[in-house]
Amino acid sequence: MLLTGVTVFLSAFLLFLVQPVIAKLILPRFGGSVAVWATCLVFFQAALLLGYAFAHQLVRRDHSRAWRYAHVALLLGSLALLPIVPVTPWPGAQGAEPALQILALLALTIGLPFTLLAMTSPLLQAWRAGESRNPYRLFAVSNAASLAALLAYPWAVEPWLPATTQGVVWSAAYAAYVLALCAISLRRSPQAHDTSAADAPAPGWRRTLGWFALAALGSYALVALTNHLTQNIPSFPMMWVLPLVIYLLSFTLCFDADRWYPPRAWRLGMLLALAAMCLLLLQERQIRNIGWAIGLFLAGLFVVCMYCHGELARSRPAPRRLTQFYLAVSAGGVAGGALVALGAPALLRGYFEVEIGLVLLSAALLWRSWRHGRGWAAAAALVLLGSSLTMVKRIDDALAEVTDIGRNFYGVVRVREYGRNDPQAHERVLIHGSIMHGQQFLAPQFLRRPTSYYTPNSGVGRLLASLADRPIEVGAVGLGVGTIAAYGKEGDHYRFYEIDAAVVRAAHEHFSFIADSPATVDVAVGDGRLLLQQETGRRFDVLVVDAFSGDSIPVHLLTREAVELYRQRLAPGGVIALHVSNKHLALAPVVAGIAAELGLQLAYIADPGVEDDPSTAVSSWVLLAEDRGVLDLPLIREAASPIPQRPGIRTWTDDFSNILQVLAFGRGSG
Repeated sequence: MLLTGVTVFLSAFLLFLVQPVIAKLILPRFGGSVAVWATCLVFFQAALLLGYAFAHQLVRRDHSRAWRYAHVALLLGSLALLPIVPVTPWPGAQGAEPALQILALLALTIGLPFTLLAMTSPLLQAWRAGESRNPYRLFAVSNAASLAALLAYPWAVEPWLPATTQGVVWSAAYAAYVLALCAISLRRSPQAHDTSAADAPAPGWRRTLGWFALAALGSYALVALTNHLTQNIPSFPMMWVLPLVIYLLSFTLCFDADRWYPPRAWRLGMLLALAAMCLLLLQERQIRNIGWAIGLFLAGLFVVCMYCHGELARSRPAPRRLTQFYLAVSAGGVAGGALVALGAPALLRGYFEVEIGLVLLSAALLWRSWRHGRGWAAAAALVLLGSSLTMVKRIDDALAEVTDIGRNFYGVVRVREYGRNDPQAHERVLIHGSIMHGQQFLAPQFLRRPTSYYTPNSGVGRLLASLADRPIEVGAVGLGVGTIAAYGKEGDHYRFYEIDAAVVRAAHEHFSFIADSPATVDVAVGDGRLLLQQETGRRFDVLVVDAFSGDSIPVHLLTREAVELYRQRLAPGGVIALHVSNKHLALAPVVAGIAAELGLQLAYIADPGVEDDPSTAVSSWVLLAEDRGVLDLPLIREAASPIPQRPGIRTWTDDFSNILQVLAFGRGSG
């Protein structure tokens, strides 16, 4: 019994520890997109379903030596895939859709070990049920181990162990798990054929569909709210882990004992949570401290998951039917996650899945409230009405004054126009997610005026103006609307690198900075770091890296190795200009640490903008160079200031980064 419990704990611990490890390794390849984790969750849930299906078949064929030996052979064969350091962070992006690339990559690297880990808990629970013991406590043990893994990763693993070491340690623990499970399987005597399963009637399709629906709603809420939170806080393991911890904690509590789920209390909590989340969405722009919004949404997710999983636990079948129950639950989990991660980008023009999810949850609550009396049904109906009105208003607001909108793997790109009735104030802006990525005033005299983060007082504006006496080569990782091309002059060459083709299309079709520039301008589509690695012969007088002001920053563009690559692509006397403006991250100290290690000179320029001028914005730039020649030019020297200190920041490398160290919940940081 002890070995069984330890094996269940170890399998679940490894199952959930590997999820943030793998996701973080592949995140750079896809530009730090928030969709990476959502797509990974779909794979993890699908592999979980496959593992449960295999466990179901193995239990049904408990007397078959062929099945048992096949299981042992797969376990031993999976050791050949160790250690799991599955991919380098930036393998070449090929033609397939990013989501399909992620699913294929995960299947080829961790598909077999993950599936074998996934089947362990239901398999050992079923074997324990065959020994006439209560198996559901092992389910609680499994979920407790999953929680321990997720909590350990951001605090005890990620800050201290390089990624390669994480893979080696995980692989050693996986080998121990394989040996333990093989020992349990081979020494176990199959139970005599037991007909007691016939005493537990097979659940009908209505009950099975109910399991599926409740599991799907919980999974949908998990992925949708995680996506929503990482629209404002970068996509990194901490922000993946917290919602998943809440999701698993609700499973653990609901299946541990009935005392954790008094139905009336959680039904009331569900009503209040749905209403509160609707109010949060309606007041989102007025909430200045993002920490409060995150905390309230996470609390709402906990209530939703407790309700869905509590209702699941109340309707669970006799132990003999548990593998069928797990199949329905895991299938629902896959469906709910896939609807958000794969369905929403294809079907929705914007990030509307949270609003739709609140309507679906309200409808499910109303459906299940009829049996509890008119009062409950009336309250649920009011919440359904409120969530429906919230959805309509949010969608209407998102599409207001929008002239073009599109959604793909990398997010939602919107082009908005303001001030149509005032020729002097008529402007067009590009919004990616919830962050403005460029603006242009459309009056003829303003068309070529650099705006927002790129005004003449900004770090990059001062740098380019300082080099206006000669033709220069300029590279820029991150296109936006191509604003810095406004500084181009005859003889200059500007080359932009942009990973999102939708941004490239918007910049060409709705803005004229590129077309109006006297310089020669071209745009390469792909990950900027990968393309720079391939273009070994290019040298730039100025290399702008402008990819960090958005919702989810590509960390791989801000590591020591990345900055070293940028230095290699500089012409003699060249300068790297890093745009480090970010509402929630203090990135300038990270750059300062890298510059110190690489021996680079530095100038930090924080531009406060002009309060009554809508064409300006607060911006922070760090300029790096081999020597201080360019950095001591008057326009740069007069605006330079010391970088704000943030003690204890460890240098980011390709093998280590920790966004938690630079997280700032206040407004505006460099």
